[in-house]
Amino acid sequence: MEFLIIAIVILVAVGMFRYFRQRNFLKVLTQDQFREGYRKAQLIDVREPQEFEKGHILGARNIPVTQMKQRLVEIRKDKPVYLYCQSGSRSARAGQLLNKKGYQDINQLKGGFKKWSGKIKTK
Repeated sequence: MEFLIIAIVILVAVGMFRYFRQRNFLKVLTQDQFREGYRKAQLIDVREPQEFEKGHILGARNIPVTQMKQRLVEIRKDKPVYLYCQSGSRSARAGQLLNKKGYQDINQLKGGFKKWSGKIKTK
């Protein structure tokens, strides 16, 4: 029983550490804040191609988080990066990768594409 409590405390502590560390480099923006800045930035949808084709934010490029390491040359370091996925977890992972590679201005859509009410494009 003691071991279980210690394990739970460690897991919670690790989760909190990741959350607060992430907040230092990844700005989570409301839909209005995201809308204000994404046209002047690199708008990247990190979902898989089949998700992107079903619908995406107008003007977004599709660079799936699973391909991001190989496609970093497509993302400029001197411009803000606006990321989104379906709900927020994949874009957070993408933001973490970009941060490790030296990108500075990294932004994420709060709630992801499923909460987006702006213009979208479908194929």
